[in-house]
Amino acid sequence: MADAAAALSARSKVQAFLEAACTGDLGSLRKHGVALDEEGKGAAAVAAAVCDANKRTALHFAAREGQTDVCAFLVNQLGLPVDPKDDDGETPLIHAARQGRLETVKYLLKHGADPSVASSSMGATALHHAAGIGNVDLMKLFLDKGVDVESESDAGTPLVWAAGHGQEDAVKLLLQHNAKPNTETADGITSLLSAVAAGSLPCLEVLIQAGANPNVIAGGATPLHIAADSGNMDIIKCLLQAGGDPNTSDDDGLKPIQVAALRNNLEVVEHLLPLTSPIPGVSNWTVDGIVEYSLSKMAEEKAQLKEGTFDKAASLQSSQPIEVSPEAKKRSLEAKSRGDDAFRRKDYLEAVDAYSQAIEFDPNDAVLLSNRSLCWLRAGQGERALEDARACRELRPDWAKACFREGAALRLLQRFHEAANAFYEGVTLDPENKELVSAFREAVDEGRKLHGTDNPTTTNPTQ
Repeated sequence: MADAAAALSARSKVQAFLEAACTGDLGSLRKHGVALDEEGKGAAAVAAAVCDANKRTALHFAAREGQTDVCAFLVNQLGLPVDPKDDDGETPLIHAARQGRLETVKYLLKHGADPSVASSSMGATALHHAAGIGNVDLMKLFLDKGVDVESESDAGTPLVWAAGHGQEDAVKLLLQHNAKPNTETADGITSLLSAVAAGSLPCLEVLIQAGANPNVIAGGATPLHIAADSGNMDIIKCLLQAGGDPNTSDDDGLKPIQVAALRNNLEVVEHLLPLTSPIPGVSNWTVDGIVEYSLSKMAEEKAQLKEGTFDKAASLQSSQPIEVSPEAKKRSLEAKSRGDDAFRRKDYLEAVDAYSQAIEFDPNDAVLLSNRSLCWLRAGQGERALEDARACRELRPDWAKACFREGAALRLLQRFHEAANAFYEGVTLDPENKELVSAFREAVDEGRKLHGTDNPTTTNPTQ
């Protein structure tokens, strides 16, 4: 019991010390530092050694919260190194940049912080994070320091980050510094595809003017497929004007007009009709004819899918989960804790980073995918939210919350018919869940408003 009490006391002292760094309370920081210096090594040794479970020091926390005075105390007075790395390989400068702390970034750079350092978890530099939040003042500082404008991360170059978050001014600045608009990620994603997925017409127009390819293919789909799926007419017109090909088929053999038809995006179908070559099997080459053909094909596929549902469920249940070591599980929980903390602060991009790290350590945990899906949803990234929600359902096909996550993502994408079906499937798993019932009704109502008489045919869950 004595050992447990001592450990709890030590953790409380560490927490108080780091909390003082967060709040900028130098008096408390000094006081708690003295309390931690049980061996008389001095304030500098204590400040250098004290960190949380993820090796984030007081300097990391002070930089993240923009407490420049605390940073100056730690670096100038105590002589601490300016670039310590936490478990993710992130320096205080990266933490400050992610939060847009301009004055703190200026201080850290002036005292030798290296802006070219990339995290070990995602490979992102401070420039990536500044581009993602659209802070051009920060970006100019990093670019003036010689940070590589083409530096790659797991999620692409800074230009991909800026475009994917609809940051027009950031996109312009990066292009002015010779960022290449057609650089691809490992998954084939370019800045133009990111702009289309984000629904950002201003970014798309700037990128096209810079020579971005409107016919790039990633994940088996072109930008026109993505725009047809979301029904964004302005983006579709922009892509077509730039030379986007309406006759390219995706991996499912569908042209953009068919994707639009499946979503009942009738305005898109009408616009693409005269530009699309006739599709074999469609005898009635009209808007109604294409929609009818596409929906009938989808109905056939659903029937085939329904027949194989039990086999698929059995396969999911019989498949063995990936073995996760106790150490990996521990690291996953630590990363999840960081993600939860970032989510509470409404820093959804940081939360996504943390949950992604947690998933790498423990890919069996459906909760992590559910959490990351919600973060993507709050960040307005419907496609990514949907991808995580569906992966979550594969791991836990009987979990009502996974159905809710899928429905919410589809609703953001204005695919109300599919959203209603997903919500309804959740209701069948949890009939007393009022949130699911309400979401189902709202998706049905929104579908009616958007498409007139096009109503989901799903049974009313209240019957």
